[in-house]
Amino acid sequence: MNRTYRSAAALLASALATCSVLAKDIARTPVPDARPVLLAALQSADGSAHGVLTGEIADAITRRFEATSPIYIDVTTEKRYRQPGCSRLKVLLWQEGVRLPDALAPRKQSIEFGINYCLDGLPPRSLF
Repeated sequence: MNRTYRSAAALLASALATCSVLAKDIARTPVPDARPVLLAALQSADGSAHGVLTGEIADAITRRFEATSPIYIDVTTEKRYRQPGCSRLKVLLWQEGVRLPDALAPRKQSIEFGINYCLDGLPPRSLF
């Protein structure tokens, strides 16, 4: 049992490391804010889009937290609504090597949220 647990833990650790590397290797569009990535996900055949935040605000956040990576944005579609061009999107912003006050070591920080969004920038008229 102990050997099985160690093998499973090693396999999981390897898979997570691989996912982290692959996530960074995805083609990412430089964007000044998340809106272009939201729109790209709405128009994408698979409902996903990926970006990297650029500009003064991104630079200031990275400097403030002494992060070791840019701020990444991943958007995936959770549900498409009947109204054309409208979906429920899951938005994930994350950054590696973030040093928080009172933290022992830098680490990956992320925030994830959902948003109902349409190509015109408004929420859908109906959630059906």
